[in-house]
Amino acid sequence: MTDTSLSAIFAETAEPRLATSAINKATLFFLIVTVVGLSCGVLAFIYGHHTIYHNTREMPWGMLISTYAFWAITSTGLCIYAAMSHVFGGTRMGIISNRMVWMSIICIMAAFATIGVEIASPHRMLLYNILSPNPTSNIWWMGTLYGLAVGCMIIEFAGIVTGLARVALILGIMGAIAEVLANSCLGGVFATLPARTYWYGAQLPIYFLTAAFLSGAAAAVLFNFLAYKIRDEKMSPAVLLGVKSAGKAMTLVLILYTVATFWRLVSFYVGGPELGRTAADALISGPLAINFWVLEVCIGLLIPIMLIILSRLENVSMMALAGFLVLVGQFVARYDLVIAGQIVPQNMGWDGLPSYFSYVPSIFEFGVIAGGIGVVAFGFLIGERLFGRTFTQKEHH
Repeated sequence: MTDTSLSAIFAETAEPRLATSAINKATLFFLIVTVVGLSCGVLAFIYGHHTIYHNTREMPWGMLISTYAFWAITSTGLCIYAAMSHVFGGTRMGIISNRMVWMSIICIMAAFATIGVEIASPHRMLLYNILSPNPTSNIWWMGTLYGLAVGCMIIEFAGIVTGLARVALILGIMGAIAEVLANSCLGGVFATLPARTYWYGAQLPIYFLTAAFLSGAAAAVLFNFLAYKIRDEKMSPAVLLGVKSAGKAMTLVLILYTVATFWRLVSFYVGGPELGRTAADALISGPLAINFWVLEVCIGLLIPIMLIILSRLENVSMMALAGFLVLVGQFVARYDLVIAGQIVPQNMGWDGLPSYFSYVPSIFEFGVIAGGIGVVAFGFLIGERLFGRTFTQKEHH
């Protein structure tokens, strides 16, 4: 493709009115946040992951693993809703599906950036994933399928931008299938570890898929609200209906996810394994109780439900606030899940062992998390600047 044709494409898709001083400064700010934040992770390759991060032999998975899971799950949800809108043409969310495709790509990039600085040898993962595949490994399938998904979505989005509707549709379906399977394998990474009784079982893959539908709907509402906020204009009736539809989906899945969370905890108190019950105690009344009750339950579940009821799915600002709080709650929920599964000593009851292990993320881990947020914020602003007209097209496929 020549520079001339690229210029012609960007001339059709870009929104020059967003090249304001305020938005340019915000874009630069989030780019700096991305570079500085991810540089904290790069330091781990220089000084050692065991020095930079607060992971231990007893708790090898920390906050960066949960952050990776959060962004990957959110990407899956956005991809699923976009694919459903494209496949079943005429749905109300079709008008916002192009933006969902783009943000799905950006969210998975944030996930890759986070996990890339968390593991000690990311180059080996990329190399031996191809040279020495292991089809019996959930982690191998997860990485392969997420890689396939992001490739499909990038080609899909290129098809959307260039008007190759059939290519975009086919690749969008393939990407959504790959994302669902990858999300399931991500849950399987935890669910197939019998030594970690809080994770072990058939629930987590389905639980993660439910979380994907919840996070995806919340992100769709929030990103569309922000898109029109930075434009300082009201949504068109068609876009408003699309956002309301995403809000309805968020409401339904929010209720289902709340019920699933309740029964998942109850299961540990009606004959479940002792280690699993002790891990659940950590959430209910132990070291993770504030996280669980304040951030995960109140801020992430109950307050969003109240906001949605008060908004009656008419007040977009309240719906966007609910979506933001849902995402905050989901971020904490992924953290609680990862930590609760490791916080109980495997040889609980032996002399000298604590009731719970201690883990506090290091400042460098928080820096990497800020870098991931920077990736998403920077990607969002760049997308609105370069493809803003594509996101508001009324006809897609």
